[in-house]
Amino acid sequence: MPLHVPPAPAPALRSVLAALGSPTAVHEAHTPSLRALQGPLTAELPLPVHVLDRLHTPHHLATEGRPPRTRLTGWRFLIRSGERFVAAADTRLTPDGWAFSHFFEGPYVAATERALRQAESLGTNYQPRLLSVPELYMLTLWLHGAVGADASAGLPAAADLLIPLAPAPPGIAPYRAHPVSELLPVLTHRLTPPVPPSLAAPAA
Repeated sequence: MPLHVPPAPAPALRSVLAALGSPTAVHEAHTPSLRALQGPLTAELPLPVHVLDRLHTPHHLATEGRPPRTRLTGWRFLIRSGERFVAAADTRLTPDGWAFSHFFEGPYVAATERALRQAESLGTNYQPRLLSVPELYMLTLWLHGAVGADASAGLPAAADLLIPLAPAPPGIAPYRAHPVSELLPVLTHRLTPPVPPSLAAPAA
């Protein structure tokens, strides 16, 4: 299998399984499809969720030769009922360790499943992760080439791939695999505030 899904921290998985086994947690979730289901539910395909930190200089990537910083914010599990994924569960790191955060459903569940199938068809070994760009309301499937790397750390390498999930920001096509070296400059430009006219270079 080309995708090497990293193992989630055991406490994170346990917290999700405990929530799935709790009628109260399921009933209180804002997931009508999850509440209406009868039968067993399983938590599968754990993906570390990294957030792309905002860049403050448009030439950061070009001049310093470094990718922007990312930080791990949680682990996400897809929740399966029978033959389909019906929801997802997020976990977060607390002072006491990994803990269940919430269930959710919506377009990103199906989009993640579709992007994972697309990634498997590429025929290249990758470690799948999620990379979030909150300021653009954007989520991508990050295909990391170092399949044995610690999934909680590491930066996007130039040869890694990013697959934007739907819905994607205007002008960025969902489900198109972009090399990091191609997509990050676009994101860098969008994340960089414009230079005020008073700070711009004076006219010649």
